[in-house]
Amino acid sequence: MDAELSPPPSPSSLPAPSLPASCLPPSPTNPPQRQVWVIYGATGHLGRSICRVALARGDCVTAIGRNIPAEEASMHGWHKRCQGLVCDVRDRKTVQKAWDQAKEFWGKVDIVVNCTGYGIIGAVEDQDEHDIRAQFETNVTGLINIIQVTAPYFRSLRQGKYIVFSSLHGLVSVPGLGPYCATKWAVEGLTESLMYELEPFNISVTLVEPGPSRRDEPDENINGPSPMWGHFLMKPPTDAYRATTSPAQHATRMVDWLRFRQPTSAVKISRMVWELGHCKYPPLRLLLGSHAIESIRDRLRSTIEEIEDWKQLNNPDAVMEAVPEKQD
Repeated sequence: MDAELSPPPSPSSLPAPSLPASCLPPSPTNPPQRQVWVIYGATGHLGRSICRVALARGDCVTAIGRNIPAEEASMHGWHKRCQGLVCDVRDRKTVQKAWDQAKEFWGKVDIVVNCTGYGIIGAVEDQDEHDIRAQFETNVTGLINIIQVTAPYFRSLRQGKYIVFSSLHGLVSVPGLGPYCATKWAVEGLTESLMYELEPFNISVTLVEPGPSRRDEPDENINGPSPMWGHFLMKPPTDAYRATTSPAQHATRMVDWLRFRQPTSAVKISRMVWELGHCKYPPLRLLLGSHAIESIRDRLRSTIEEIEDWKQLNNPDAVMEAVPEKQD
């Protein structure tokens, strides 16, 4: 298969890297080798953008979309170096089938990216069991399925890369996104543990934590024009949380405010993700976008201040007054 493909771009045509030199990112002096990417969630706006950047820079891609016929049809003919497949990440059998097809088609896989995600905007009390299960099964169980299906292959090679999309809200929770934030906090903990477990096998794991990202193309999805707020569903509030000043309406207000202010370009994110795939020493976490950086910095600063305010309660050097025992 590889013999039929056009050669990758020459090193001199590569743009200056965005990642620090300590990562050894691809550059004219460190030219990249062609890599094979398997991208779950490839038909979302970020996944699609990553596919385009990887293909434009000479790599091969298996783009895996949602398990619906129209999604599979939309991927046909994307590129001669792109294999289009579908699966439901909640169903391990379909994850395994897509993974086996990708390995058979290319003969190898170097990088696995998980861009799948689903969230509901609404108060915790307003989200029913189905709403909450859908978010956990897509965002957490789906990731576990991908890892458990693909990790044995990477371990057998003693090499490989995982790039897992988390979120700003994996570190900063906001009212109106409670269950979604819970799934992303779970993704953070799971992926950090995974990094330590796979490090002895020369497998790297990186969490990408983007802030709100804008769409960079006018493409339409299978249901019409792409919504400005990606994979979120807005649920109508009940009377208790309907007031516009309610804290539970914060996520809705945030969407309205960011609708035309989404600061981070999906193309810029994708270019840095491509560098992650080719750099030798990727980080555990990569924050993308000024909104994400400032929000997480403020959260960490607040946490440190709270620790300082209450640390005397657990100070082993503190002199505790003896409390006399009550005499009967």
